[in-house]
Amino acid sequence: MIIWILFIAIALASYAVSATLQQRFKKYAKIPLRNGMTGRDVAEKMLRDHNIYDVQIISTRGKLTDHYNPLNKTINLSEEVYASKSVAAAAVAAHETGHAVQHATQYAPLKMRSALVPVVSITSQWVTWVLLAGIILIQTFPALIWIGIAMFAMTTLFSFITLPVEINASQRALAWLSRAGITDVTNEAQARDALKWAAYTYVIAALGSLATLIYYILIALGGNRR
Repeated sequence: MIIWILFIAIALASYAVSATLQQRFKKYAKIPLRNGMTGRDVAEKMLRDHNIYDVQIISTRGKLTDHYNPLNKTINLSEEVYASKSVAAAAVAAHETGHAVQHATQYAPLKMRSALVPVVSITSQWVTWVLLAGIILIQTFPALIWIGIAMFAMTTLFSFITLPVEINASQRALAWLSRAGITDVTNEAQARDALKWAAYTYVIAALGSLATLIYYILIALGGNRR
């Protein structure tokens, strides 16, 4: 019963955070930067200020699809961030550039997360089927569900390693935005608030993954007692 209450609480929190994030970004997307810089301009300047010249900035389709790809060293900014001259665009662009700075400086949690990507990519394709088969065969082949749990645990670990990576990228972004004069006393709080709510989505995702992992462990333990 407790685990289901936890699932419901996380689901409600996830909805609330997602709705608030979209509302805040929509609000801050209407606040223009005084210097008229676009999201691309912000990312480009932050790269130059950190002496990074081998990262490409490109526009990608979708909303809030912004991300940094360490494999091909590209900062992918959604169309509204790429061309927008707003506080929200500056915050997002600086955050994604923060990941590029992490990559260039060999930030340990980012290296760890990147190392897990191939493993998580493979396990995520099979973990649902292994867990389902493990539950069905829990009496005849109890080891199978534990194999599935071990696979899912990799996803949970990935979610928690992502937290310091995202938080650090936001810290780097906010510090640089202030230092470079992109934000000031009139809009720094808005940039901070936007990135704060973006970070909350990763916290909720990690907690949701942990709750699901505990749920499968309880199923395995219950099956072993029969």
